Amino acid sequence: MDGTLSANDLSHIVTADKAHVWHHLSQHKPWEKSDPNIIIEGKGLRVWNQAGKEHLDAVSGAVWTVNVGYGREEIARAVYEQLVKMNYFAGASGSVPGALFAERLIGKMPGLSRVYYCNSGSEANEKAFKMVRQIAHKRYGGKKHKILYRDRDYHGTTLGCLSAGGQDERNAQYGPFAPGFVRVPHCLEYRRHEQEGAPVENYGEWAADQIERVILEEGPDTVGALCLEPVTAGGGVIAPPEGYWPRVQEICRKYDILLHIDEVVCGIGRTGTWFGYQHYGIEPDMVTMAKGVASGYAAIACLVTSEAVFDLFKSDETDPMDYFRDISTFGGCTAGPAAAMENMRIIEDEDLLSNTTEMGAYMLDRLGELQDRHRVIGDVRGKGLFLGAELVADRDSKDPVEEARVKAVVADCMAQGVIIGATNRSVPGKNNTLCFSPALIATKSDIDEIIDSVDGALTRVFA
Repeated sequence: MDGTLSANDLSHIVTADKAHVWHHLSQHKPWEKSDPNIIIEGKGLRVWNQAGKEHLDAVSGAVWTVNVGYGREEIARAVYEQLVKMNYFAGASGSVPGALFAERLIGKMPGLSRVYYCNSGSEANEKAFKMVRQIAHKRYGGKKHKILYRDRDYHGTTLGCLSAGGQDERNAQYGPFAPGFVRVPHCLEYRRHEQEGAPVENYGEWAADQIERVILEEGPDTVGALCLEPVTAGGGVIAPPEGYWPRVQEICRKYDILLHIDEVVCGIGRTGTWFGYQHYGIEPDMVTMAKGVASGYAAIACLVTSEAVFDLFKSDETDPMDYFRDISTFGGCTAGPAAAMENMRIIEDEDLLSNTTEMGAYMLDRLGELQDRHRVIGDVRGKGLFLGAELVADRDSKDPVEEARVKAVVADCMAQGVIIGATNRSVPGKNNTLCFSPALIATKSDIDEIIDSVDGALTRVFA
């Protein structure tokens, strides 16, 4: 720390926070007798709170966002210089950083060509859903409007996104939801025993075939799109089984269904490629992204589409309804694409995709070592530096451990100075997966510190 805040400053900040800030994902009752955690500084993978305590952040800002680490002065300078020159103009007009980042981004996404700017992952997914609905009206008389989503996947916090939300605890108490959203089964091979008819062999293809079964039940002429995460995030860090994605692609083409990939978490290097879907050789029609696009240095989200999708909205210039009649106010901010360009340059110049692949493999091996020592770890999985460890009371039955003990592991690591995550208010009775997503700059020593912390926590909590 560089000591920029004094004790008096911090005292006032804590008081102001407790009196006026409504924190995300937080029960505030305990803070009537204690203080919330306030993060005041970050550098690399390290952050410091109001007490001056240093933590290794193994979840990149708690929600998989700060891909290139904290304290990147070059990103801050790029944002400053852009804001002084031109900070904002509504997205009906263009901007220099908007044009340049779109060009660079499309260069990483063969087969796609158009970038729609907005300000959050939820908003990007809403835009995609609206495009699907408008296409249904323009081409199919409104009939091909249904949007399929997957059990355990998550696409955002708005009511539209929750309508496509496969995490029942996140959805609880927020209904009724929008019609026309239909759930398909998950593809978590570790829990195939909970899915009737699931085979031991070729599970991936079988899991994809369950999507086709739903399509046939609903009627292919009513289904407009399938929205999936390439690696399920908050639903348990689920990497797809072998054979899954090629079959999904085949099904979408067979029934003329748009494939919408939600890369809000996986995008911009998290899994070791620019985008998670690029591991699997698939060709999406729409891709949404947010979090790591600018590593949290500015708000930015994007919906990227193929030229074929784009062309559907400009077929008749005399028709006042024949375009995407949508706006995102803060999609016109220039700070986002300015930060995103510098963020992408850092990833390229420092070869962080290779580091993510190498360090991800190392961390998966280290988690495997923990699994050998702690029977409470039933499964370790993930891709790149996006990994999970599912905790079970019994390896044979695979019954989840009590959620309170999962939270205790997270709290123990926090007390040691390491911030890890866990599935939270996601799947009822199965919020039992520890989550890890350190910045793409992580080193072996960083990973060893994370693993040692979890090792100690598991030993104490499950003694």
